[in-house]
Amino acid sequence: MRKIIKDKRIVNDDWQMLMLAENETAETITVPTGAHIVPLAVWLTQKSVLSPRNDIGVWLASDERAESLKDDVASLPLIAIDFPTFADGRGYSIAYQLRARLGYKGELRAIGDVLRDQLFYMARVGFNAFATREDRSIDDALIGLTDFSEAYQTAWDRKTPLFRRVKRPSAQEIA
Repeated sequence: MRKIIKDKRIVNDDWQMLMLAENETAETITVPTGAHIVPLAVWLTQKSVLSPRNDIGVWLASDERAESLKDDVASLPLIAIDFPTFADGRGYSIAYQLRARLGYKGELRAIGDVLRDQLFYMARVGFNAFATREDRSIDDALIGLTDFSEAYQTAWDRKTPLFRRVKRPSAQEIA
């Protein structure tokens, strides 16, 4: 069974990714029973059939918009964002918008070309689950979440910048 990192632990992945084959469309594909992460187009096309199920998640490509799910964030247990290459940073913005603007509270998973060096930054914008590349060590990737002990700026995971979190001595205390 495939393993993922979720909430800073390595766990079994209970979800199956649903991909459209060349001859399939969002209208014609049948979503099997069981926990599946479907493409956004499938979700939007078959929403009336899929929304009563609690075992359906949605994945967004890096060129799709978080706002497409604005009416659904409260009911989806999992949203995944695809990183087609490690250099494509659009998924960071999508994740931040889902968490900060749309109030998504469920599992937010990074999928695709997800590497150890990205995990710390992905967590800062709201990801709490990571399906790392299968050709890399997941144990090593887990360490990537702790690469840095402190972050200077604000982000999804820390609302206060470092200069406001650290007590500095007053002029009288220095003298």
